[in-house]
Amino acid sequence: RGRRARRARQHGTEPVGRARVFFTAEVAQRLTEQRPPVGVGDLRAQTTQVFENVKAALAAAGATLSDVVKQNTYIVNLNAEALSVIREVRGQYFPAENPPASTLVGVTALAFADLLIEVEVIAVVD
Repeated sequence: RGRRARRARQHGTEPVGRARVFFTAEVAQRLTEQRPPVGVGDLRAQTTQVFENVKAALAAAGATLSDVVKQNTYIVNLNAEALSVIREVRGQYFPAENPPASTLVGVTALAFADLLIEVEVIAVVD
């Protein structure tokens, strides 16, 4: 649902569905709180909270993680260790056999101090 099956390495996905839903700027704050972010200084905790927020936002729109066709991720001070953490946590949310197309960008800072990760997704729902 949402994505067409794809080969191991593909540069795009063909959305199947009628409505595209755009979600932007999910960060490591609980949806009911403004500050401080969850897991200050802890990329694993922040990444987990971000994906929980993404999952909740998708559910509110009648979508699931399997409907996500594109993901952009912004990481403060991206390095090999951070990449490993992100891949591990992301793997708990998206299926390995058909993940969304994704872009990972290293940045020097995000909009607010103490944020280490920001994720935006596009989902296609029927």
